[in-house]
Formats: sequence, C-alpha cells, structure tokens
Amino acid sequence: MGSFEMPLKMRTLALLESSCGYLLQELKLIWDEVGQDQIEREKILLDLEQECLDVYRRKVDSANISRARLHQTLADSEAEFTHLLVSLGERSFPCRQEKMSGTLKEQLDSITPALREMQLRKEERVNQFREVQMQIQRTSAEIEGHLEHEISPMDVAVNENDLSLKKLGEYRIELQRLHKEKSDRLLKVDEYINAVHNLSATLGMDSSDIITKVHPSLEGSCGKQSKNISDAILARLDSTVKSLKEEKQRRLEKLHKLGKTLTNLWSLMDTSIEDQKLFAHVTDFISVSAEAISKPGSLTLDIIHQAEAEVERLDQLKASKMKELFLKKQMELEEICKKMHMEIPSQSEMNNIMNLINCGEIDHADLLTSMDEQILKAKEEASSRKDIMEKVEKWMVSCDEERWLEEYSRDENRYLVSRGAHKNLKRAERARVRVSKIPALVSSLMAKTQNWEEERKKLFLYDEVPLLAMLKEYNLSRHEKEEEKQRQREKKRVQGQVVAEQENLFGSRPTTSNRRLSNRSINGGFGSATPLNRRLSMGIQQLGLHSINSASQGISFIKEGKKAQGQTRAAQYNYVSCLREDTASHVSATISSPSSPSFFN
Repeated sequence: MGSFEMPLKMRTLALLESSCGYLLQELKLIWDEVGQDQIEREKILLDLEQECLDVYRRKVDSANISRARLHQTLADSEAEFTHLLVSLGERSFPCRQEKMSGTLKEQLDSITPALREMQLRKEERVNQFREVQMQIQRTSAEIEGHLEHEISPMDVAVNENDLSLKKLGEYRIELQRLHKEKSDRLLKVDEYINAVHNLSATLGMDSSDIITKVHPSLEGSCGKQSKNISDAILARLDSTVKSLKEEKQRRLEKLHKLGKTLTNLWSLMDTSIEDQKLFAHVTDFISVSAEAISKPGSLTLDIIHQAEAEVERLDQLKASKMKELFLKKQMELEEICKKMHMEIPSQSEMNNIMNLINCGEIDHADLLTSMDEQILKAKEEASSRKDIMEKVEKWMVSCDEERWLEEYSRDENRYLVSRGAHKNLKRAERARVRVSKIPALVSSLMAKTQNWEEERKKLFLYDEVPLLAMLKEYNLSRHEKEEEKQRQREKKRVQGQVVAEQENLFGSRPTTSNRRLSNRSINGGFGSATPLNRRLSMGIQQLGLHSINSASQGISFIKEGKKAQGQTRAAQYNYVSCLREDTASHVSATISSPSSPSFFN
C-alpha cells in the first residue's frame, strides 16, 4: 500500500479499538451489574464480531461494485471518444494524451471534458451535414420538379458513422453542382420564356396563356412559387418555342408568297404608289429572313387576312383586265421583235389566244407566265443579236453612203462652183472612207452571223429574210459591180485608142463637118466604124442584161422569203431597185456620153 493508505488504516484501527474498547468496558460493567452468564457473554461477543464482519463485507462489495462501474464508465467513455474520433475523421485529440495515469476517478475526470467537447463537435458536424443534405434534397426536388411539399430538417437522415470533413466536402461539392445545374436551368427557362414572349408578340398571340399551359409556376404572376425547371418542363418549353418558330416561318412564307403575288399584280396593272404603300409592310418581308423579324405585330393573322383579301380583289380585277394586259404584253413582245428585226409571233396564234381569253378557257396566270417567258426569251435573243444588229445598221448606213456616192459620181456638174458644193465634196470624202471599210465589215458580220447560227442551231433572220443570204447577195452584186467597173475601164481604154487612131487619120482638131461625119459613122453610116459600133452595142447590152439579171435574182430571192413568211421589208426592195437604177444609169451614161468621166474613178 502507499504511504497515504497506511496512516489512514492505523487511524481507523486505533479509532475502532478505542471506540470498541470503551463500549466493551461499558457492556462488561452492564453485564457484571446484571450478572450475565459467561456463555451468554461470549455468544453476544461472537454475534457482535460477525455483525462487524458483515458490515465490512457489504462495504467491500459496494466498493467493488463502484470500482467496476467506474471501470465500465471509463471504458464506455474511451470507446465513445474513439468512435467520435473515427466518425469525425480525426486521428487524435490535441488536449489528451494517448495513455492516462492515476486513479479511475482521475482518469474519468480527465476524459470527460474531452468527451464533452467531442460530443459538441459531433453535434455541430451533424447539423452541418443535415443542412447540406437538406439543401441537396431541396435542390434536387426543384430540379426534378417535385415541389409538392417543403423539406424539413426532420426529413433528412444523417449517417453519424461518417461525419468527416472529407464527406462534408463531397456533399458541398454535390450541392454546388446542383446549384449550378439549377442556375443553368433557370437561365434556360428564362431564355425560353423570353423567346415565347418575343415570338408571341411578333405573331400577335397571348404569351401568358401559352406559358401557363406549359406550367403555371413559369408565369410571373404566380407569386413566390418556385419555377418548375424539370426536364419535362424544359422539353415542353423547347417544343413550344419550336412550334412558335415554325408558325412564324409558315406565316412569313405565306407573306412572302402574298408579297410576290401583290408585286406581280401591281406591276401588271400599273397600281399607283399610294395604293402600294398600304401593303408595304407585306412586300418589305419578301427578302427578309425569319430571324430578322422581331417587331411586335409584324406577322399577325390580321395582316395575312388583309393581304389575302387584297390578292383576291386584285385577282378579280386582273381577270377583268386580262385582255388589256395580254395586248400590252403582246405589244411589248412585238416592239422587241421589231426593234431587233426578229421574227414576230404569227397573228393567227395571237388571235386564238384572244379567243380563249374571251371564252374564259385559259388560265390567266399561266397565260401571263407564258407571255413573260416569251418576252424574256425575246430579250435574251435580242441581247445575243445586239452586236450583229449594230454591225448590220452600220452596214446599211454604209450602203446608203455608197448609193449616194454613186449618184454623186454620176453627176456631171459636181465640180461646178455652186452653193453647197464644198459640203458635198467633204461628204464624198467621208463616204469613200466609209465605203472602203464595207468589205471588212461584211466579212466580220458574216463570221459573227455564222457563229451565232452555229451556236443557236437556227438561221439569223433579218425581217424574216436570212441575213447571210442578204450578205452573200450583196457580195455577189458588189463583185459584179467590180467586174463591170473593170470592163468599163477596159472599154474606155479601147475607146480611147479608137479615138486616137481617128485623130491620127483625120487630124487632131477635126472640123464640125468631120465631127458630124464621125458621129454618123459611129451610128452606122460607114463600114469602117461598123465593127466598133457593133462591139460597143454588144458590150452595153451585155452590161445591161447582166446587171438586170443580177437585180432580178435578188428580187426573186426576196419574193420567195415574202411568200414563206407573209411579210416583206421595204429596205431590201429599195436596195434592189437602187441596183436596177444604178445599172440603167450606167447604161444611159455610157451610151450618151462615152467620153464623160466614169463614177468608178
């Protein structure tokens, strides 16, 4: 035993001995006075000793029980402390050593504060877990759309076996993820709602009614009720927005069609600008995409109905003016054909179409479309003929200058001083330059015409006469003129030689009687001049017949074209007539004045 226990026991024994001895002495005196029997005395003393032993035994048993309880309490405290350390995820407690010393009460007093602190920490940690888990369940319920009842702390079951900071961190990360998902869903819902508002405003619909049909919580007038952001609601919102966009696209396509129809009808019937402005909000959308339209009320059903009514009204008006429109387009087509000297549609075909219009047996839209197609084709062909036609016009102007130059060359008084003679001289110079370019122009024109015909697989008609035939005829006529010119020069040379021979025979300056005699000789008076007269007459006859035959061939060619097409062109007739006049003039000039200057010079 320790130094502290020994004195206590000795004091206890001493106390007992003194107290018991005093009491025994007093009991002995009482027994002596009474005369108690010795046997009885010993028996009483034995009973007293047994009772003392029983009292001591009870005290010892009680002390053992208290010690066992202290051991159990200490063990329970140790186990609870260890369990709290494990559940809280801590390895040790800073204020408590691993091994304890001292009595049981000292050990119990040492672990009790640490255990209390750990219990408080556990309680705080449990509250943290319960709060985080409650928020997780609440956020998950909002995401899933289960908003029927409010989640309370009592609905949350916390696993007290794992209260570590690591686990708490995992819960908090999960909560952050759910918060982000909720935030993303709310943003997406707001985007859908804004899209519904904008589309409804553009289409003239009630957005509140549309959104309420998706879910009442999405409408702003529902108070503090949380918005349903579940997958089903997002899918319904997406479907609603898509259906509104499709409706917007359908209405826009209908307005596109109506706008184009209105534009065509306005163009056909020459509608005034003031009347067109009434439906400018319809025609402005013809080239606009659906994404670019956001103005409220732009695509309402009333606008579409108004446009449809206007189209119906214009269709009825168009039916009454169809004949006028057809005649106008016919005139436009004929004007294009006349301007470019192309083949004009036959009058019988136009009359048949007019009869069908009068009988109502033809679709107006198809007719106008057909006429527009014909006009478009005519414009395309006119565009392809433009370069050739410019050269044709230039060629014809050059031919006119050539004819004028021929007439001017035949004028015997062209060199006389008179008013305007200098202007004619200048014009003759310009005409000679232009006429000298005709062969190259005709050659280029023929090459372009042949390329055009090969590309188009058809003849190039000029006023229903093949242009290549005209050009070949012109080249033939020009070649004949050149040959005739050469023959005239040869005849002039021969004639000059004959005159020179006569001058040598009769003298250089013949008298009047001699000149008369020479003339008579040329006219057949003398045999010596007869061969010259006969040769000259035969040459003139051949020249006239050849020129007339060439002109007749040109006339017969054009007449055949007239029979085939039913029309003629005055310019070609004038050209052939001019050829005939030129030939006759040459013959008369040669007969009347053999020695006069030739127009070929």
